[in-house]
Order: sequence, then structure tokens, then C-alpha cells
Amino acid sequence: MTGFDLVMVFAVILFARLGIRLVSKYTSMKNEDKEEHKED
Repeated sequence: MTGFDLVMVFAVILFARLGIRLVSKYTSMKNEDKEEHKED
């Protein structure tokens, strides 16, 4: 069971990092869109 727990912890950490990266990219893209609209 400890091996399974280790794999689960590893998977959770990877998914958390991926989610954080996606959210930060999404917010930066949204901010760029707002800046482009302000210039027009």
C-alpha cells in the first residue's frame, strides 16, 4: 500500500503543478487581451 500511496502523492503533485501553470497562462492571456482592447 505504501507504493500506491507514493504514486498517488506523485500524481497529485504533478497535476497541481500542471493546474497552476494552466491558470497562470490563462490569466496572463486574459490580461494581454485587455491591454490590446485598451489601445484600440
